[in-house]
Amino acid sequence: MIRQRTRWIPTLILLIGALYCVLPVLWIVIASTKTNDELFSTAPFLPAFNGGFWSNLDALFSYNHGIFGRWVLNSVIYAIGGGLLSTAIAGAAGYALGKYRFAGSTMLFRAIVAAVLLPQILLAVPQFLLLAKVGMTNNYASVLLPQLVSPFAIYLCKIYSEASVPDEIMEAARIDGGSEWRIFRSVGAPLMMPALVTVFLLQFIGIWNNFLLPFVMINNDHLYPLTLGLYGLMIITGGQAAQYSIVIAGVLVSIIPLGVLFLSLQRYWKIDLISGGVKL
Repeated sequence: MIRQRTRWIPTLILLIGALYCVLPVLWIVIASTKTNDELFSTAPFLPAFNGGFWSNLDALFSYNHGIFGRWVLNSVIYAIGGGLLSTAIAGAAGYALGKYRFAGSTMLFRAIVAAVLLPQILLAVPQFLLLAKVGMTNNYASVLLPQLVSPFAIYLCKIYSEASVPDEIMEAARIDGGSEWRIFRSVGAPLMMPALVTVFLLQFIGIWNNFLLPFVMINNDHLYPLTLGLYGLMIITGGQAAQYSIVIAGVLVSIIPLGVLFLSLQRYWKIDLISGGVKL
């Protein structure tokens, strides 16, 4: 029996990477159990059991007549609405670029790849000026519209459609009388489902954590997403410790939907891996 040697250096690097990712989340969970006094007077990674967790949650959801619940609802609207619409646009655009050849398709794809390289922070001010010109700032549309078209999502769908949608199946569907729209809806979209799920997840996370765009577009706290609302809590207090425990509890609540989304969509990736293994 041959014993495998433990590769200590890769294991150590992976362990450091895992701690780097997990420790901030663990600190948030532990810090949310502490009151304001315990937050700065106890060890950082020792939880408290004096009821601080529930008092923080109660203070968070009762703050300013329960406006935190409104921020949660706004984030859900922005993330789900923007995620679904941008996934549909990216799926259709990526499928068209990947499976059809038309005049200017190569130049269009190169322009999309170039757009991937642009930092989003450079686009926030021009987007605000354009929407302000037509009077569409300070509302839900001002946050949703700029995030509907994602160059990276279109690029991902284009690459995946080329690899996962065989031309032979499309030709067979055309011989059976299927229109191009029906072929996309009945053949292309189901085969691209793992890519579409991935795009939706990336878009959901990106919009959920987006701070700059709502900060530029919105000045009404009833339209704030969670990121901007929690930042407002810190600003209102001028950095005083009195609100830190509430903000930490809000951060903990804000990451729960992301964890649920990851766990609920994980099975689609597993199904794709299994199908790939059968094909090989």
